[in-house]
Amino acid sequence: MKKLLLVIDVQRDFVNENTLNTLDNIKKLINSEKYDLIAFTRFINDINSIWYNKLNYKGCMTKEQQEIMLDTKNYKVFNKRVYTALNDELKQYIKENNIDKIYLCGFDTDACVQKTALDLFEQNYEVYVLKDYCMSCNGKETHEFYINNMRRLIGNDKIV
Repeated sequence: MKKLLLVIDVQRDFVNENTLNTLDNIKKLINSEKYDLIAFTRFINDINSIWYNKLNYKGCMTKEQQEIMLDTKNYKVFNKRVYTALNDELKQYIKENNIDKIYLCGFDTDACVQKTALDLFEQNYEVYVLKDYCMSCNGKETHEFYINNMRRLIGNDKIV
């Protein structure tokens, strides 16, 4: 049984007073050696995206904004242009590495973390959300709301 820690979008653009402490906690988690594999995701935005055109979101457009704020070492980094991390590349990575359990942490609880958790759940992967290692840029209240929402949507036992 292999366990994957998937670190979602811990990028410069998502680090603020609400997420900074969680970033330090994630760093400790990465160094804990509790996981067989560790991978990161990076959200990339551009002027052709729905985020830019429909939401006027101008974050994560430059290399500086997209920078992952933890040392990715030799870990796999999945670039993505949507909320979810679950794409064909990640599915292939899970299959090739015989991963049984996927643990999610990172930013934002209310967007990419939740969307990835729901998509993994719907595709019948064994997914867990590490609630103390996720946070919303909008703060703890938003984070807690979406953690409770995921308890209902993927199972209370999947929020650890």
